[in-house]
Amino acid sequence: MSENSFLADRFEAERPGLRAVAYRMLGSLAEAEDAVQETWFKLSRTDVSDVKNLGAWLTTVVGRTCLDMLRSRTSRREDPLPEQDGAVRLPDPVVTAAARVDPEREVLIADSVGIALMIVLETLSPDERLAFVLHDMFDVPFDDIAAALGRTAVSTRQLASRARRRVQDAAPAADTDNARKRDVVDAFLTASRGGDFEALLTVLHPDVIARSDGGTLVPSILRHGAGDVASQAITFARYAANARLVLVNGSPGVVSFTGDRPLSVMSFTIRDGRITGLDILTDPDRLAALGLTA
Repeated sequence: MSENSFLADRFEAERPGLRAVAYRMLGSLAEAEDAVQETWFKLSRTDVSDVKNLGAWLTTVVGRTCLDMLRSRTSRREDPLPEQDGAVRLPDPVVTAAARVDPEREVLIADSVGIALMIVLETLSPDERLAFVLHDMFDVPFDDIAAALGRTAVSTRQLASRARRRVQDAAPAADTDNARKRDVVDAFLTASRGGDFEALLTVLHPDVIARSDGGTLVPSILRHGAGDVASQAITFARYAANARLVLVNGSPGVVSFTGDRPLSVMSFTIRDGRITGLDILTDPDRLAALGLTA
């Protein structure tokens, strides 16, 4: 076997993990694929004969690639932060069938990386995001992260600590039992379809927040409070010809269709048996890119 073939095989073995790093860093499935491909280009042009741990080396390289992409994105101000200036920008959801998760996608969304957490990651600075993702999610040593950031290990540790506090404050622990969460989502769907306002108030937390990302063609919507969210849920249910229970980032969610066209992907944050957050992607372009079928 040639050296190039050997490296290609090693890289393919690491690809799922690299995609997982890139998705957490970028919140975009397409950009994550671009970052992984760029990492392959760097590997193919680099002498790694002295690299003792190729997996760790690749993880650091893909992290640095994502860092450059985030810094470029910030300088161009292409993507607003969630709820900035009235805009709502949700990360790409990873949608799978409720009965089974594809092994590669299971790696992509492991460690309970739900949409709510991804939204919080979007609010971190690029350097904070790299330090938190690589260290807290993938156990990369601070010395290696510091080299990627061009910082000292001490300052990198401080970055990760600051990011960790922000994540814990903004995304407190949610329910983890998928069977119970599915019951809550079922109750929400039943009440929405039936126009049962009181039943919706029972399943929604009084301070629930609903965010809807419609992209450039459909206005974004941000609603606070159970009454406002319940009214919107009943209105929206009339337009959804059918809704399917799925897993969104490994947690029970809903895809709604009108005919064969996906209308929305809904992700739920559930705490103590009540919905505290509802994140809805309605951007037709991004929905089309997910390849969802009724």
